[in-house]
Amino acid sequence: MSARTDSGPHSDTEDPDEEYGTEDARRARWTATATGALLTLAGLAASLIRLTRSAPALVPSAYALGAAVCALAAFLGSRGRTRRALWLLVAGVTVMAFGDQAD
Repeated sequence: MSARTDSGPHSDTEDPDEEYGTEDARRARWTATATGALLTLAGLAASLIRLTRSAPALVPSAYALGAAVCALAAFLGSRGRTRRALWLLVAGVTVMAFGDQAD
C-alpha cells in the first residue's frame, strides 16, 4: 500500500522544476532585449561623441566595445538566454565605465 497522494505544494498542471511561468520568461526576454538595445545605442552615441573630442583612443574604443557586448546581450536576451544576457549587460556597462574613467 504505497499509494502516492499529491499533497505537495505543486499541482499536476505545474512542473515543480519550473520556477517561473511563461509570462515571466517572456517579460524577462523583452526586458533583456530592450535594455541591451538601449545600452547599445547609448554606448555608440558616447563613442561617437568622444571621437569628436580630443580624448585618448582608449575612451571611444571602450565605449564601442561595451556597446558591442550589450548588443550581444540583447541578441542572447531575445533568444531566451536571459541570465547570460544579464551578465553580459553588466560586463558591457562595466567596460563603458572604465572608458569613462579613462577620460
